[in-house]
Amino acid sequence: MEEKLPEIYSKKAILGFSIFLSTLFGGVLLFQNLMSVNRKKEAYTTLGISVVITILTAIVINIPEKPISAIAYVCGFAGGALLSDYFVPKYFPNEWQYPKKPIWKPLIIGFILVAILVTLAICSASAETV
Repeated sequence: MEEKLPEIYSKKAILGFSIFLSTLFGGVLLFQNLMSVNRKKEAYTTLGISVVITILTAIVINIPEKPISAIAYVCGFAGGALLSDYFVPKYFPNEWQYPKKPIWKPLIIGFILVAILVTLAICSASAETV
């Protein structure tokens, strides 16, 4: 009897979330993939790498006096490429055989987080002008 493979997030989903939200978000998706196949050590390692890349991205973005948001996308792409093109093939060499998890849940969570951050930024900016 053939073993049923668990659903995982695709390489494209990991890359896309890394670019548009952060490498940390893409890392969480890969973390969930690895946990679903019971590779806890690898899951925590890739999550830790994602945290480090996200912190380095925040530092790099804030180096110029006027931060350039395009740098965040470049860093997100680089981090996402590392996750999706190095770690996914390393831990899921037959990734195409796994059923793919729908991205709706992380997408909704991402929109909620962005809405909260935008609201906080607007409130913070308006509080400074008072």
